[in-house]
Amino acid sequence: MIKIYHNNRCSKSRCGLEILEKSGKKFQVIKYLENVPSAKELKDIIELLKIKPIQLVRKNEAIWKENFKNKELNDSEIISAMVKYPKLIERPIVINGKKALIGRPPELISSIL
Repeated sequence: MIKIYHNNRCSKSRCGLEILEKSGKKFQVIKYLENVPSAKELKDIIELLKIKPIQLVRKNEAIWKENFKNKELNDSEIISAMVKYPKLIERPIVINGKKALIGRPPELISSIL
């Protein structure tokens, strides 16, 4: 089943959700600020995305700038920061089987449906 890690306060995430709704396909909405992914779930998502953990971080968030910017963090520490502060997780993330992407721009989502 298709999954979208969604934050309703984010316009890009809302656009991504709309693309999924219009596709007519079944999907699951995961409100990751309420149901925070575990470190293992984040590792699995990062693997599917084929990126480094730092590439999933929203570096312009105040939490990142105040607590982590200019610090040398390993992958595990970056993942732990995202678990502790899920606002740091880039969005929307869409997963379809073994394919995943960050929907920025949201139009990219169509490529994995």
